[in-house]
Amino acid sequence: MNIRSLTRGDGVLIGAAVVLFIASFLSYAGCDGPAAVCDAVDLPNSWELSPLGWGSFFLGIAGVALVVVSHGLPQQRKVVGLELGQVGTAFTVAAAWTLLMWVFESTSAGAGLVLGLIAALVAAGAAVAGPLVPALKAPLMGAPRPQTPQPYGMQPGQPGQPGVPGGYGYPGAQHPQYGGPQDPSQGGQPFGAQAAAPQPQAPQQPEPQAHAPQAAAPGADFAPFWFAVPVARPLYAEDGSQAPIAELAPGTWYLAVEQRGPALVAQTQDGRRGVLQDTTGIQRG
Repeated sequence: MNIRSLTRGDGVLIGAAVVLFIASFLSYAGCDGPAAVCDAVDLPNSWELSPLGWGSFFLGIAGVALVVVSHGLPQQRKVVGLELGQVGTAFTVAAAWTLLMWVFESTSAGAGLVLGLIAALVAAGAAVAGPLVPALKAPLMGAPRPQTPQPYGMQPGQPGQPGVPGGYGYPGAQHPQYGGPQDPSQGGQPFGAQAAAPQPQAPQQPEPQAHAPQAAAPGADFAPFWFAVPVARPLYAEDGSQAPIAELAPGTWYLAVEQRGPALVAQTQDGRRGVLQDTTGIQRG
């Protein structure tokens, strides 16, 4: 049963069924005599009167269960040519009608009968209006969001790390190429350098370039990025064999480290690298 397929109308139905179940254990008849006499009388609940307990309360709870289960099944089941949801809706309407008759014919309706009637009316209304009202058709639970990927061995929440926006591994952040020089305008220090007090230096003359710029290597404009796949896809070995070495799962971020034509070389969380041949529909971080 897929819980994420439930709607807000199903939530109303489940709440009404819970109230209906509680009301079935309360007294269905009231006491009009003195308080001392009423306290001494053991007022029966709905289950002690079979036509009321099994014919009204149980019928309403069973109807709610059929409607909710029909929405969670991947394929609709039918009973005597009718879908489970249709049978459950009929049960809730029948329960509300019978409880309404019990209240009208009772000379002194108790708390269980009145509360049960209210719950049955809510359940019947939600079952009938659920497929029609847009507010009740909205999903009860939202779709899961992919978690923010963390670089291997890093802990979030430290400056310059993925827990802070802009750190390495944060989807959407801009990072320099691996091994490239840092931009001096950002005030950063090279890796391993010690901060020193500023000292006066002689103005330096620009030196001519010793070598001519070399031609860019193939794929030099490629920048590693995080991505997620919409569905599970196999990851093949880099040697070109067709034996999958891993499977990329949706909802998880992976690091693309190289591009080979339409394919990507991806790296998993455990450090394995392979070729993702099908890159259609991937979500870039």
